[in-house]
Amino acid sequence: MRYPNIHRAVFLDRPNRFVAHCEMEGQQLTVHVKNTGRCRELLVPGAEVWLTQSGNPARKTAFDLIAVQKGRRLVNMDSAAPNAVFGEYARAGRFLPGASVRSEVRYGDSRFDFCLEAAGNTHFVEVKGVTLEENGAVRFPDAPTERGVKHLKELQKAAAEGYGAHAVFVIQMADVTAFSPNDDTHPAFGAALREAAENGVQVHAFWCEVTPDTLEIAGEVPVVL
Repeated sequence: MRYPNIHRAVFLDRPNRFVAHCEMEGQQLTVHVKNTGRCRELLVPGAEVWLTQSGNPARKTAFDLIAVQKGRRLVNMDSAAPNAVFGEYARAGRFLPGASVRSEVRYGDSRFDFCLEAAGNTHFVEVKGVTLEENGAVRFPDAPTERGVKHLKELQKAAAEGYGAHAVFVIQMADVTAFSPNDDTHPAFGAALREAAENGVQVHAFWCEVTPDTLEIAGEVPVVL
């Protein structure tokens, strides 16, 4: 995926989870943050960030904050990006070759991100974005997510009924070593992910090539449960 109208800026502060103050070319701006997670290890004062300019003149904020430089890694932190790049990846036949792909498909009490039909089989896919990294290892979530636990239980139910069921973690950065659930932040999510994996749900973790204006799935990393 590619972003238009990219601008470099410096992060100043984040008064709430929806907006941040940044400095660009000597001007202080209020920008929309495209991630409502905590992201405390990313959005630190003085960090280099990247903004995309909206083409909608009616918006209250003219820019969206989409990426941040963390040491030697550029991290995409747009929470809508993982679904977009996985959709591109799946439609190119790189996840299940020859599969047809539908988005936002209802199953039970949930709506899964994708449904893939391949070789007469139906596969449900739930996608999560990962931005939390420490010493090359990445974890999810960075804040408790009861919704995420619910999705895992629904995937497990789908697997028990004979469907393909996949939990896909899109790591929004490169140069990482392994993915694990973040038991420190949300033990119930880690427990649910392990239970799902033991009961037919396939767990995948993909790393991405990231530039200020692009994001693309590049390969898989080991999943350590």
